Amino acid sequence: MNKTRQQELTRWLKQQSVISRRWLNLSRLTGVISGVLIVAQAWLLAYLLNSMIMQAIPREALLLPFALLVIVFILRAWVVWVREKIGFRAGQHIRAHIRRLVLDRLQQAGPAWIQGKPAGSWATLILEQVEDMHDFYARYLPQMALAASVPLLIVLAIFPSNWAAALILLATAPLIPLFMAMVGMGAADANRRNFQALARLSGNFLDRLRGMETLRLFNRGAAETEQIRRASQDFRQRTMEVLRLAFLSSGVLEFFTSLSIALVAVYFGFSYLGELNFGHYGAGVTLASGFLALILAPEFFQPLRDLGTFYHAKAQATGAADSLKTFLDTPLQHPERGTVELPATGAVALEAKNVVILSAEGKRLAGPLTFSLSAGQRAVLVGQSGAGKSSLLNLLSGFLPYEGSVLVNGTELRELTPESWRRQLSWVGQNPQLPAATIRENVLLSNPQASNAALDAALEKAWVKEFLPLLPEGVDTPLGDQASRLSVGQAQRVAVARALLSPCGLLLLDEPAASLDAHSERRVMQALDAASTQQTTLMVTHQLDYLTAWDTIWVMRDGQIIEQGDFATLAAAQGPFAALLAHRQEEI
Repeated sequence: MNKTRQQELTRWLKQQSVISRRWLNLSRLTGVISGVLIVAQAWLLAYLLNSMIMQAIPREALLLPFALLVIVFILRAWVVWVREKIGFRAGQHIRAHIRRLVLDRLQQAGPAWIQGKPAGSWATLILEQVEDMHDFYARYLPQMALAASVPLLIVLAIFPSNWAAALILLATAPLIPLFMAMVGMGAADANRRNFQALARLSGNFLDRLRGMETLRLFNRGAAETEQIRRASQDFRQRTMEVLRLAFLSSGVLEFFTSLSIALVAVYFGFSYLGELNFGHYGAGVTLASGFLALILAPEFFQPLRDLGTFYHAKAQATGAADSLKTFLDTPLQHPERGTVELPATGAVALEAKNVVILSAEGKRLAGPLTFSLSAGQRAVLVGQSGAGKSSLLNLLSGFLPYEGSVLVNGTELRELTPESWRRQLSWVGQNPQLPAATIRENVLLSNPQASNAALDAALEKAWVKEFLPLLPEGVDTPLGDQASRLSVGQAQRVAVARALLSPCGLLLLDEPAASLDAHSERRVMQALDAASTQQTTLMVTHQLDYLTAWDTIWVMRDGQIIEQGDFATLAAAQGPFAALLAHRQEEI
Protein backbone atom coordinates (compact mmCIF):
# COMPACT_ATOMS: atom_id res chain seq x y z
CA MET A 1 0.00 0.00 0.00
CA ASN A 2 1.60 3.28 -1.05
CA LYS A 3 1.80 6.38 1.12
CA THR A 4 -0.85 8.24 -0.87
CA ARG A 5 -3.34 5.42 -0.33
CA GLN A 6 -2.58 5.34 3.40
CA GLN A 7 -3.17 9.09 3.67
CA GLU A 8 -6.44 8.75 1.76
CA LEU A 9 -7.64 5.98 4.09
CA THR A 10 -6.60 7.96 7.17
CA ARG A 11 -8.59 10.96 5.95
CA TRP A 12 -11.61 8.71 5.36
CA LEU A 13 -11.31 7.24 8.86
CA LYS A 14 -11.16 10.72 10.39
CA GLN A 15 -14.17 11.84 8.35
CA GLN A 16 -16.25 9.08 9.95
CA SER A 17 -15.37 10.44 13.40
CA VAL A 18 -17.37 13.62 12.78
CA ILE A 19 -20.62 11.94 13.87
CA SER A 20 -19.11 11.31 17.33
CA ARG A 21 -17.21 14.58 17.69
CA ARG A 22 -18.83 15.36 21.04
CA TRP A 23 -17.70 12.09 22.63
CA LEU A 24 -14.19 12.45 21.20
CA ASN A 25 -13.88 16.01 22.52
CA LEU A 26 -15.03 14.82 25.95
CA SER A 27 -12.40 12.09 25.81
CA ARG A 28 -9.72 14.67 24.99
CA LEU A 29 -10.96 16.95 27.79
CA THR A 30 -10.85 14.20 30.39
CA GLY A 31 -7.33 13.36 29.17
CA VAL A 32 -6.20 16.94 29.76
CA ILE A 33 -7.82 16.92 33.21
CA SER A 34 -5.92 13.70 33.93
CA GLY A 35 -2.72 15.52 32.88
CA VAL A 36 -3.45 18.37 35.30
CA LEU A 37 -3.99 15.83 38.08
CA ILE A 38 -0.66 14.15 37.19
CA VAL A 39 1.14 17.47 37.67
CA ALA A 40 -0.71 18.11 40.93
CA GLN A 41 0.15 14.61 42.16
CA ALA A 42 3.86 15.04 41.30
CA TRP A 43 4.02 18.50 42.89
CA LEU A 44 2.44 17.18 46.12
CA LEU A 45 4.84 14.23 46.25
CA ALA A 46 7.86 16.48 45.65
CA TYR A 47 6.64 18.94 48.28
CA LEU A 48 6.09 16.20 50.87
CA LEU A 49 9.47 14.56 50.27
CA ASN A 50 11.32 17.88 50.33
CA SER A 51 9.48 18.93 53.49
CA MET A 52 10.25 15.71 55.36
CA ILE A 53 13.87 15.24 54.14
CA MET A 54 15.28 18.74 53.71
CA GLN A 55 13.13 20.75 56.13
CA ALA A 56 12.55 17.97 58.72
CA ILE A 57 8.89 18.91 59.11
CA PRO A 58 7.00 16.28 61.18
CA ARG A 59 4.55 14.07 59.33
CA GLU A 60 1.75 15.22 61.64
CA ALA A 61 2.15 18.75 60.28
CA LEU A 62 1.72 17.50 56.72
CA LEU A 63 -1.70 15.88 57.08
CA LEU A 64 -3.37 18.34 54.71
CA PRO A 65 -0.91 17.70 51.80
CA PHE A 66 -1.24 13.93 52.43
CA ALA A 67 -5.04 14.21 52.29
CA LEU A 68 -4.84 16.25 49.10
CA LEU A 69 -2.52 13.63 47.59
CA VAL A 70 -5.01 10.85 48.34
CA ILE A 71 -7.82 12.90 46.83
CA VAL A 72 -5.75 13.53 43.68
CA PHE A 73 -5.00 9.79 43.40
CA ILE A 74 -8.70 8.94 43.61
CA LEU A 75 -9.73 11.70 41.21
CA ARG A 76 -7.10 10.62 38.67
CA ALA A 77 -8.28 7.01 38.76
CA TRP A 78 -11.90 8.12 38.36
CA VAL A 79 -11.06 10.44 35.44
CA VAL A 80 -9.14 7.64 33.68
CA TRP A 81 -12.17 5.34 34.11
CA VAL A 82 -14.53 8.01 32.76
CA ARG A 83 -12.21 8.60 29.82
CA GLU A 84 -12.23 4.88 28.94
CA LYS A 85 -16.03 4.80 29.09
CA ILE A 86 -16.33 7.88 26.89
CA GLY A 87 -13.82 6.49 24.40
CA PHE A 88 -15.70 3.21 24.21
CA ARG A 89 -18.95 5.08 23.58
CA ALA A 90 -17.32 7.09 20.79
CA GLY A 91 -15.90 3.95 19.15
CA GLN A 92 -19.21 2.13 19.49
CA HIS A 93 -21.13 5.01 17.92
CA ILE A 94 -18.77 5.32 14.94
CA ARG A 95 -18.57 1.55 14.37
CA ALA A 96 -22.36 1.37 14.28
CA HIS A 97 -22.36 4.19 11.72
CA ILE A 98 -19.78 2.45 9.49
CA ARG A 99 -21.63 -0.85 9.76
CA ARG A 100 -24.84 0.90 8.68
CA LEU A 101 -22.98 2.33 5.67
CA VAL A 102 -21.83 -1.16 4.67
CA LEU A 103 -25.25 -2.75 5.19
CA ASP A 104 -26.98 0.05 3.29
CA ARG A 105 -24.50 -0.44 0.46
CA LEU A 106 -25.19 -4.17 0.44
CA GLN A 107 -28.92 -3.47 0.29
CA GLN A 108 -28.38 -1.08 -2.62
CA ALA A 109 -26.22 -3.63 -4.43
CA GLY A 110 -28.91 -6.29 -4.11
CA PRO A 111 -28.68 -10.06 -3.79
CA ALA A 112 -27.63 -10.54 -7.42
CA TRP A 113 -24.40 -8.64 -6.73
CA ILE A 114 -23.81 -10.03 -3.23
CA GLN A 115 -23.87 -13.63 -4.44
CA GLY A 116 -20.69 -12.99 -6.41
CA LYS A 117 -18.63 -13.14 -3.20
CA PRO A 118 -18.55 -15.85 -0.50
CA ALA A 119 -20.75 -15.22 2.53
CA GLY A 120 -17.75 -15.65 4.83
CA SER A 121 -16.03 -12.68 3.18
CA TRP A 122 -19.05 -10.45 3.80
CA ALA A 123 -19.17 -11.63 7.44
CA THR A 124 -15.49 -10.74 7.87
CA LEU A 125 -16.06 -7.33 6.27
CA ILE A 126 -19.07 -6.44 8.41
CA LEU A 127 -17.92 -7.94 11.71
CA GLU A 128 -14.15 -8.37 11.99
CA GLN A 129 -12.93 -5.39 9.98
CA VAL A 130 -15.40 -2.90 11.43
CA GLU A 131 -14.62 -4.10 14.95
CA ASP A 132 -10.90 -3.62 14.35
CA MET A 133 -11.51 0.11 13.93
CA HIS A 134 -12.62 0.49 17.54
CA ASP A 135 -9.24 1.37 19.09
CA PHE A 136 -8.54 3.91 16.37
CA TYR A 137 -11.57 5.96 17.43
CA ALA A 138 -11.70 5.09 21.13
CA ARG A 139 -7.98 5.55 21.83
CA TYR A 140 -5.79 6.70 18.94
CA LEU A 141 -7.66 9.87 17.90
CA PRO A 142 -8.04 11.23 21.48
CA GLN A 143 -4.43 10.24 22.21
CA MET A 144 -3.16 12.35 19.29
CA ALA A 145 -4.38 15.48 21.09
CA LEU A 146 -3.10 14.30 24.46
CA ALA A 147 0.35 13.45 23.05
CA ALA A 148 0.78 17.18 22.39
CA SER A 149 -1.10 18.79 25.27
CA VAL A 150 -0.05 16.68 28.28
CA PRO A 151 3.76 16.80 27.61
CA LEU A 152 3.47 20.56 27.06
CA LEU A 153 1.63 20.86 30.36
CA ILE A 154 4.38 18.89 32.13
CA VAL A 155 7.16 21.00 30.57
CA LEU A 156 5.38 24.15 31.75
CA ALA A 157 5.24 22.65 35.25
CA ILE A 158 8.97 21.74 35.28
CA PHE A 159 10.33 24.87 33.56
CA PRO A 160 9.84 27.33 36.49
CA SER A 161 12.00 25.14 38.77
CA ASN A 162 14.59 23.80 36.31
CA TRP A 163 14.89 24.83 32.69
CA ALA A 164 17.62 22.29 31.84
CA ALA A 165 15.43 19.28 32.68
CA ALA A 166 12.61 20.80 30.65
CA LEU A 167 14.92 21.28 27.65
CA ILE A 168 16.19 17.67 27.89
CA LEU A 169 12.61 16.42 27.73
CA LEU A 170 11.77 18.72 24.83
CA ALA A 171 14.89 17.71 22.89
CA THR A 172 14.37 13.95 23.26
CA ALA A 173 10.59 13.92 22.76
CA PRO A 174 10.68 14.03 18.91
CA LEU A 175 12.73 10.82 18.81
CA ILE A 176 9.76 8.72 19.84
CA PRO A 177 7.24 9.72 17.11
CA LEU A 178 10.09 9.75 14.55
CA PHE A 179 11.15 6.17 15.17
CA MET A 180 7.56 5.13 15.77
CA ALA A 181 6.68 6.30 12.25
CA MET A 182 9.75 4.59 10.78
CA VAL A 183 8.91 1.25 12.40
CA GLY A 184 5.20 1.53 11.69
CA MET A 185 5.46 2.32 7.98
CA GLY A 186 4.77 -1.27 6.97
CA ALA A 187 2.20 -1.98 9.68
CA ALA A 188 -0.84 -0.81 7.68
CA ASP A 189 0.20 -2.87 4.67
CA ALA A 190 0.79 -5.93 6.86
CA ASN A 191 -2.67 -5.51 8.40
CA ARG A 192 -4.25 -5.13 4.96
CA ARG A 193 -2.67 -8.40 3.83
CA ASN A 194 -3.77 -10.01 7.06
CA PHE A 195 -7.40 -8.97 6.51
CA GLN A 196 -7.32 -10.26 2.95
CA ALA A 197 -6.02 -13.62 4.16
CA LEU A 198 -8.72 -13.75 6.84
CA ALA A 199 -11.45 -12.95 4.28
CA ARG A 200 -10.19 -15.72 1.97
CA LEU A 201 -9.99 -18.19 4.84
CA SER A 202 -13.51 -17.33 6.07
CA GLY A 203 -15.04 -17.57 2.61
CA ASN A 204 -13.28 -20.84 1.75
CA PHE A 205 -14.12 -22.48 5.06
CA LEU A 206 -17.82 -21.54 4.97
CA ASP A 207 -18.21 -22.65 1.35
CA ARG A 208 -16.52 -26.00 2.05
CA LEU A 209 -18.61 -26.46 5.18
CA ARG A 210 -21.81 -25.95 3.22
CA GLY A 211 -20.69 -28.33 0.47
CA MET A 212 -19.30 -31.00 2.79
CA GLU A 213 -21.66 -33.72 1.62
CA THR A 214 -20.89 -33.02 -2.05
CA LEU A 215 -17.15 -33.03 -1.35
CA ARG A 216 -17.43 -36.39 0.38
CA LEU A 217 -19.52 -37.78 -2.47
CA PHE A 218 -16.79 -36.90 -5.00
CA ASN A 219 -13.96 -37.93 -2.65
CA ARG A 220 -12.60 -34.37 -2.44
CA GLY A 221 -12.40 -34.19 1.34
CA ALA A 222 -8.64 -34.64 1.66
CA ALA A 223 -7.84 -32.12 -1.10
CA GLU A 224 -10.11 -29.44 0.37
CA THR A 225 -8.72 -30.09 3.86
CA GLU A 226 -5.23 -29.47 2.49
CA GLN A 227 -6.40 -26.24 0.83
CA ILE A 228 -7.89 -24.98 4.11
CA ARG A 229 -4.66 -25.96 5.88
CA ARG A 230 -2.61 -23.88 3.41
CA ALA A 231 -4.98 -20.90 3.82
CA SER A 232 -4.75 -21.20 7.61
CA GLN A 233 -0.96 -21.34 7.42
CA ASP A 234 -0.93 -18.22 5.24
CA PHE A 235 -3.16 -16.40 7.71
CA ARG A 236 -0.95 -17.50 10.63
CA GLN A 237 2.19 -16.19 8.92
CA ARG A 238 0.59 -12.84 8.16
CA THR A 239 -0.68 -12.56 11.74
CA MET A 240 2.83 -13.20 13.06
CA GLU A 241 4.14 -10.52 10.69
CA VAL A 242 1.75 -8.02 12.23
CA LEU A 243 2.76 -9.08 15.75
CA ARG A 244 6.47 -8.75 14.91
CA LEU A 245 5.91 -5.16 13.83
CA ALA A 246 3.89 -4.45 16.99
CA PHE A 247 6.62 -5.85 19.29
CA LEU A 248 9.36 -4.02 17.37
CA SER A 249 7.45 -0.75 17.66
CA SER A 250 6.99 -1.26 21.42
CA GLY A 251 10.67 -2.12 21.87
CA VAL A 252 11.81 1.04 20.09
CA LEU A 253 9.47 3.18 22.18
CA GLU A 254 10.66 1.68 25.46
CA PHE A 255 14.32 2.10 24.49
CA PHE A 256 14.12 5.80 23.69
CA THR A 257 11.83 6.51 26.65
CA SER A 258 14.30 4.85 29.04
CA LEU A 259 17.19 6.71 27.42
CA SER A 260 15.50 10.10 27.84
CA ILE A 261 14.55 9.49 31.48
CA ALA A 262 18.09 8.31 32.15
CA LEU A 263 19.47 11.60 30.77
CA VAL A 264 17.29 13.57 33.17
CA ALA A 265 18.39 11.38 36.07
CA VAL A 266 22.09 11.73 35.11
CA TYR A 267 21.75 15.50 34.89
CA PHE A 268 20.32 15.76 38.41
CA GLY A 269 22.82 13.26 39.77
CA PHE A 270 25.81 15.26 38.51
CA SER A 271 24.14 18.49 39.64
CA TYR A 272 23.81 17.18 43.22
CA LEU A 273 27.48 16.09 43.08
CA GLY A 274 28.43 19.62 42.08
CA GLU A 275 29.71 18.66 38.64
CA LEU A 276 27.00 20.58 36.80
CA ASN A 277 25.88 24.03 37.81
CA PHE A 278 23.24 25.16 35.35
CA GLY A 279 19.54 24.77 34.82
CA HIS A 280 18.45 26.55 38.01
CA TYR A 281 17.60 30.20 38.62
CA GLY A 282 20.37 31.15 41.07
CA ALA A 283 19.25 29.14 44.09
CA GLY A 284 20.91 25.87 43.04
CA VAL A 285 19.29 22.61 42.11
CA THR A 286 16.91 21.77 44.93
CA LEU A 287 15.67 18.37 45.99
CA ALA A 288 12.10 19.45 45.28
CA SER A 289 12.89 20.39 41.69
CA GLY A 290 14.74 17.10 41.19
CA PHE A 291 11.90 15.05 42.61
CA LEU A 292 9.36 16.97 40.51
CA ALA A 293 11.30 16.45 37.29
CA LEU A 294 12.04 12.77 37.93
CA ILE A 295 8.45 11.99 38.90
CA LEU A 296 7.08 13.80 35.85
CA ALA A 297 9.66 12.51 33.34
CA PRO A 298 7.96 9.08 32.87
CA GLU A 299 4.59 10.84 32.73
CA PHE A 300 5.97 13.19 30.08
CA PHE A 301 6.68 10.25 27.77
CA GLN A 302 3.61 8.21 28.72
CA PRO A 303 1.22 9.95 26.25
CA LEU A 304 3.81 9.47 23.50
CA ARG A 305 4.25 5.80 24.47
CA ASP A 306 0.47 5.36 24.47
CA LEU A 307 0.32 7.00 21.05
CA GLY A 308 2.96 4.54 19.86
CA THR A 309 0.93 1.65 21.26
CA PHE A 310 -2.23 2.94 19.62
CA TYR A 311 -0.34 3.62 16.39
CA HIS A 312 -0.67 -0.09 15.80
CA ALA A 313 -4.45 0.44 16.17
CA LYS A 314 -4.19 3.09 13.46
CA ALA A 315 -2.32 0.69 11.18
CA GLN A 316 -4.92 -1.98 11.91
CA ALA A 317 -7.78 0.41 11.16
CA THR A 318 -6.08 1.58 7.95
CA GLY A 319 -5.69 -2.02 6.78
CA ALA A 320 -9.35 -2.71 7.58
CA ALA A 321 -10.50 0.50 5.89
CA ASP A 322 -8.82 -0.44 2.61
CA SER A 323 -11.34 -3.11 1.63
CA LEU A 324 -14.23 -1.25 3.30
CA LYS A 325 -13.63 1.95 1.38
CA THR A 326 -13.02 0.02 -1.84
CA PHE A 327 -16.38 -1.67 -1.39
CA LEU A 328 -18.19 1.56 -0.51
CA ASP A 329 -16.63 3.42 -3.47
CA THR A 330 -17.25 0.69 -6.05
CA PRO A 331 -19.52 2.26 -8.70
CA LEU A 332 -22.83 0.44 -8.93
CA GLN A 333 -25.62 0.85 -11.43
CA HIS A 334 -28.78 0.77 -9.39
CA PRO A 335 -32.23 0.13 -10.79
CA GLU A 336 -33.88 3.47 -11.22
CA ARG A 337 -36.37 4.36 -8.47
CA GLY A 338 -39.59 5.75 -9.85
CA THR A 339 -42.43 7.64 -8.19
CA VAL A 340 -45.47 5.85 -9.61
CA GLU A 341 -47.42 3.71 -7.16
CA LEU A 342 -48.65 0.42 -8.60
CA PRO A 343 -52.16 -0.31 -7.32
CA ALA A 344 -52.95 -3.83 -6.11
CA THR A 345 -55.23 -4.98 -8.94
CA GLY A 346 -54.55 -8.72 -8.87
CA ALA A 347 -52.51 -10.49 -11.53
CA VAL A 348 -50.14 -8.24 -13.46
CA ALA A 349 -49.29 -8.24 -17.16
CA LEU A 350 -45.68 -7.95 -18.35
CA GLU A 351 -44.38 -6.82 -21.71
CA ALA A 352 -40.66 -6.53 -22.52
CA LYS A 353 -39.09 -5.07 -25.65
CA ASN A 354 -35.38 -5.28 -26.45
CA VAL A 355 -34.42 -5.59 -22.79
CA VAL A 356 -30.71 -5.86 -21.96
CA ILE A 357 -30.07 -6.90 -18.35
CA LEU A 358 -27.03 -5.26 -16.73
CA SER A 359 -25.00 -6.21 -13.68
CA ALA A 360 -24.41 -3.74 -10.84
CA GLU A 361 -21.04 -2.98 -12.46
CA GLY A 362 -22.72 -2.23 -15.81
CA LYS A 363 -21.78 -5.47 -17.59
CA ARG A 364 -24.27 -7.14 -19.92
CA LEU A 365 -25.77 -10.26 -18.33
CA ALA A 366 -28.52 -11.15 -20.77
CA GLY A 367 -30.49 -9.80 -23.70
CA PRO A 368 -31.86 -8.46 -25.82
CA LEU A 369 -35.12 -10.04 -24.61
CA THR A 370 -38.60 -9.52 -26.01
CA PHE A 371 -41.58 -11.28 -24.44
CA SER A 372 -45.09 -10.74 -23.14
CA LEU A 373 -46.91 -12.35 -20.24
CA SER A 374 -50.63 -11.75 -19.91
CA ALA A 375 -52.31 -11.28 -16.54
CA GLY A 376 -52.85 -14.69 -14.95
CA GLN A 377 -50.67 -16.52 -17.48
CA ARG A 378 -48.22 -19.20 -16.34
CA ALA A 379 -44.77 -19.28 -17.98
CA VAL A 380 -41.79 -21.59 -17.49
CA LEU A 381 -38.22 -20.53 -18.18
CA VAL A 382 -35.82 -23.38 -19.06
CA GLY A 383 -32.29 -23.60 -20.37
CA GLN A 384 -28.75 -24.58 -19.48
CA SER A 385 -27.00 -23.06 -16.46
CA GLY A 386 -25.65 -19.61 -17.26
CA ALA A 387 -28.27 -18.88 -19.90
CA GLY A 388 -29.54 -15.82 -17.97
CA LYS A 389 -32.65 -17.22 -16.28
CA SER A 390 -31.81 -16.04 -12.75
CA SER A 391 -30.76 -12.65 -14.15
CA LEU A 392 -34.24 -12.21 -15.58
CA LEU A 393 -35.81 -13.03 -12.20
CA ASN A 394 -33.48 -10.56 -10.49
CA LEU A 395 -34.48 -7.91 -13.03
CA LEU A 396 -38.18 -8.50 -12.39
CA SER A 397 -37.50 -8.40 -8.64
CA GLY A 398 -36.04 -4.92 -9.07
CA PHE A 399 -32.46 -5.82 -8.16
CA LEU A 400 -30.73 -5.25 -11.51
CA PRO A 401 -30.69 -2.28 -13.92
CA TYR A 402 -31.68 -2.72 -17.53
CA GLU A 403 -31.88 -1.06 -20.91
CA GLY A 404 -34.95 -1.21 -23.08
CA SER A 405 -38.55 -1.38 -21.92
CA VAL A 406 -40.35 -3.54 -19.32
CA LEU A 407 -44.02 -2.61 -18.95
CA VAL A 408 -46.02 -3.66 -15.90
CA ASN A 409 -49.73 -3.18 -16.58
CA GLY A 410 -48.69 -0.60 -19.16
CA THR A 411 -46.31 1.31 -16.82
CA GLU A 412 -42.53 1.22 -17.20
CA LEU A 413 -40.95 -0.83 -14.41
CA ARG A 414 -38.26 1.78 -13.70
CA GLU A 415 -40.99 4.38 -13.11
CA LEU A 416 -42.59 2.36 -10.29
CA THR A 417 -41.60 2.80 -6.66
CA PRO A 418 -39.70 -0.33 -5.56
CA GLU A 419 -41.92 -0.69 -2.49
CA SER A 420 -45.21 -0.74 -4.40
CA TRP A 421 -43.79 -3.17 -7.00
CA ARG A 422 -42.36 -5.61 -4.48
CA ARG A 423 -45.65 -5.69 -2.63
CA GLN A 424 -47.00 -7.35 -5.79
CA LEU A 425 -44.29 -10.06 -5.74
CA SER A 426 -43.95 -13.43 -4.09
CA TRP A 427 -40.80 -15.47 -4.51
CA VAL A 428 -39.70 -19.03 -3.79
CA GLY A 429 -36.08 -20.02 -4.38
CA GLN A 430 -34.17 -23.28 -4.28
CA ASN A 431 -32.57 -22.59 -0.88
CA PRO A 432 -35.39 -21.95 1.60
CA GLN A 433 -34.56 -19.42 4.32
CA LEU A 434 -36.50 -19.83 7.57
CA PRO A 435 -35.09 -17.25 10.00
CA ALA A 436 -37.95 -17.30 12.53
CA ALA A 437 -38.23 -19.73 15.44
CA THR A 438 -41.28 -21.78 14.44
CA ILE A 439 -43.20 -22.82 11.33
CA ARG A 440 -46.06 -20.48 12.24
CA GLU A 441 -43.75 -17.47 12.59
CA ASN A 442 -41.90 -18.27 9.36
CA VAL A 443 -45.10 -18.53 7.32
CA LEU A 444 -46.54 -15.36 8.86
CA LEU A 445 -43.49 -13.35 7.80
CA SER A 446 -45.18 -12.66 4.47
CA ASN A 447 -48.47 -11.55 6.04
CA PRO A 448 -48.35 -11.03 9.84
CA GLN A 449 -52.03 -10.03 9.92
CA ALA A 450 -53.28 -13.25 8.33
CA SER A 451 -56.03 -15.12 10.13
CA ASN A 452 -55.70 -18.67 11.46
CA ALA A 453 -58.01 -19.85 8.69
CA ALA A 454 -55.77 -18.31 6.00
CA LEU A 455 -52.71 -19.82 7.67
CA ASP A 456 -54.32 -23.28 7.76
CA ALA A 457 -55.31 -22.97 4.10
CA ALA A 458 -51.74 -22.04 3.07
CA LEU A 459 -50.31 -24.93 5.10
CA GLU A 460 -52.81 -27.28 3.48
CA LYS A 461 -52.09 -26.12 -0.07
CA ALA A 462 -48.32 -26.42 0.44
CA TRP A 463 -48.61 -29.95 1.91
CA VAL A 464 -47.06 -28.77 5.18
CA LYS A 465 -49.82 -30.46 7.16
CA GLU A 466 -48.60 -33.78 5.84
CA PHE A 467 -45.59 -33.76 8.19
CA LEU A 468 -46.95 -31.61 11.04
CA PRO A 469 -48.02 -34.72 13.07
CA LEU A 470 -44.35 -35.75 13.13
CA LEU A 471 -43.41 -32.58 15.05
CA PRO A 472 -44.02 -32.53 18.82
CA GLU A 473 -45.67 -29.09 18.89
CA GLY A 474 -47.01 -28.89 15.34
CA VAL A 475 -46.71 -25.44 13.77
CA ASP A 476 -45.27 -24.06 17.02
CA THR A 477 -42.34 -26.49 17.15
CA PRO A 478 -38.97 -24.70 17.54
CA LEU A 479 -37.00 -25.41 14.36
CA GLY A 480 -33.49 -24.74 15.66
CA ASP A 481 -30.65 -22.93 13.93
CA GLN A 482 -31.12 -22.77 10.13
CA ALA A 483 -34.35 -24.82 10.52
CA SER A 484 -32.22 -27.89 11.30
CA ARG A 485 -35.25 -29.82 12.55
CA LEU A 486 -36.72 -29.93 9.04
CA SER A 487 -35.47 -31.68 5.92
CA VAL A 488 -34.77 -29.57 2.84
CA GLY A 489 -38.03 -30.75 1.27
CA GLN A 490 -40.05 -29.88 4.37
CA ALA A 491 -38.39 -26.46 4.62
CA GLN A 492 -39.18 -25.82 0.97
CA ARG A 493 -42.86 -26.59 1.57
CA VAL A 494 -42.87 -24.09 4.45
CA ALA A 495 -41.37 -21.51 2.07
CA VAL A 496 -44.11 -22.27 -0.47
CA ALA A 497 -46.77 -21.83 2.22
CA ARG A 498 -45.25 -18.46 3.09
CA ALA A 499 -45.49 -17.36 -0.54
CA LEU A 500 -49.08 -18.57 -0.82
CA LEU A 501 -50.22 -16.76 2.32
CA SER A 502 -49.66 -13.30 0.83
CA PRO A 503 -51.82 -12.36 -2.20
CA CYS A 504 -49.61 -11.18 -5.03
CA GLY A 505 -49.72 -10.13 -8.66
CA LEU A 506 -46.60 -12.00 -9.82
CA LEU A 507 -45.21 -15.24 -8.41
CA LEU A 508 -41.51 -15.84 -9.17
CA LEU A 509 -40.15 -19.36 -8.71
CA ASP A 510 -36.42 -20.03 -8.96
CA GLU A 511 -35.73 -23.79 -9.10
CA PRO A 512 -38.23 -24.51 -6.31
CA ALA A 513 -37.87 -28.30 -6.61
CA ALA A 514 -34.08 -28.46 -6.95
CA SER A 515 -32.20 -30.84 -4.62
CA LEU A 516 -35.41 -32.40 -3.26
CA ASP A 517 -36.20 -36.07 -2.86
CA ALA A 518 -38.84 -37.53 -5.17
CA HIS A 519 -41.69 -37.28 -2.64
CA SER A 520 -40.93 -33.68 -1.62
CA GLU A 521 -40.44 -32.70 -5.26
CA ARG A 522 -43.85 -34.08 -6.16
CA ARG A 523 -45.56 -32.33 -3.24
CA VAL A 524 -43.86 -28.99 -3.91
CA MET A 525 -44.72 -29.07 -7.62
CA GLN A 526 -48.32 -30.05 -6.84
CA ALA A 527 -48.61 -27.08 -4.50
CA LEU A 528 -47.06 -24.69 -6.99
CA ASP A 529 -49.15 -26.03 -9.87
CA ALA A 530 -52.31 -25.23 -7.93
CA ALA A 531 -51.00 -21.90 -6.66
CA SER A 532 -49.77 -20.72 -10.06
CA THR A 533 -53.34 -20.26 -11.33
CA GLN A 534 -54.13 -17.51 -8.81
CA GLN A 535 -51.79 -14.86 -10.29
CA THR A 536 -49.25 -14.37 -13.07
CA THR A 537 -46.44 -16.88 -12.57
CA LEU A 538 -42.93 -17.21 -13.95
CA MET A 539 -40.94 -20.30 -12.96
CA VAL A 540 -37.30 -21.16 -13.63
CA THR A 541 -36.69 -24.89 -13.53
CA HIS A 542 -34.65 -27.77 -14.85
CA GLN A 543 -37.45 -30.21 -13.99
CA LEU A 544 -39.32 -30.85 -17.24
CA ASP A 545 -41.71 -33.53 -15.96
CA TYR A 546 -44.40 -31.19 -14.60
CA LEU A 547 -44.74 -28.66 -17.42
CA THR A 548 -47.37 -30.18 -19.68
CA ALA A 549 -50.19 -28.06 -18.26
CA TRP A 550 -48.34 -24.74 -18.15
CA ASP A 551 -49.41 -22.03 -20.60
CA THR A 552 -46.08 -21.25 -22.24
CA ILE A 553 -42.46 -22.34 -22.08
CA TRP A 554 -39.53 -20.02 -22.84
CA VAL A 555 -36.19 -21.58 -23.77
CA MET A 556 -33.13 -19.41 -23.03
CA ARG A 557 -29.64 -19.74 -24.45
CA ASP A 558 -26.75 -17.25 -24.22
CA GLY A 559 -28.97 -14.62 -22.63
CA GLN A 560 -31.76 -14.73 -25.21
CA ILE A 561 -35.15 -16.41 -25.53
CA ILE A 562 -34.69 -18.62 -28.58
CA GLU A 563 -37.95 -20.61 -28.46
CA GLN A 564 -41.47 -20.06 -27.09
CA GLY A 565 -44.63 -22.16 -27.06
CA ASP A 566 -46.60 -24.72 -25.07
CA PHE A 567 -45.22 -28.11 -24.08
CA ALA A 568 -46.79 -30.13 -26.89
CA THR A 569 -45.77 -27.69 -29.62
CA LEU A 570 -42.16 -27.41 -28.47
CA ALA A 571 -41.76 -31.14 -27.89
CA ALA A 572 -42.93 -31.84 -31.45
CA ALA A 573 -40.81 -29.10 -33.03
CA GLN A 574 -37.54 -30.99 -32.60
CA GLY A 575 -35.85 -27.75 -31.51
CA PRO A 576 -33.82 -26.74 -28.44
CA PHE A 577 -36.61 -27.69 -26.00
CA ALA A 578 -36.98 -31.13 -27.55
CA ALA A 579 -33.20 -31.58 -27.15
CA LEU A 580 -33.42 -30.62 -23.47
CA LEU A 581 -36.32 -33.04 -23.01
CA ALA A 582 -34.40 -35.87 -24.69
CA HIS A 583 -31.33 -35.16 -22.54
CA ARG A 584 -33.50 -35.24 -19.41
CA GLN A 585 -34.97 -38.59 -20.38
CA GLU A 586 -31.47 -40.01 -20.96
CA GLU A 587 -30.45 -38.92 -17.47
CA ILE A 588 -33.45 -40.71 -16.00
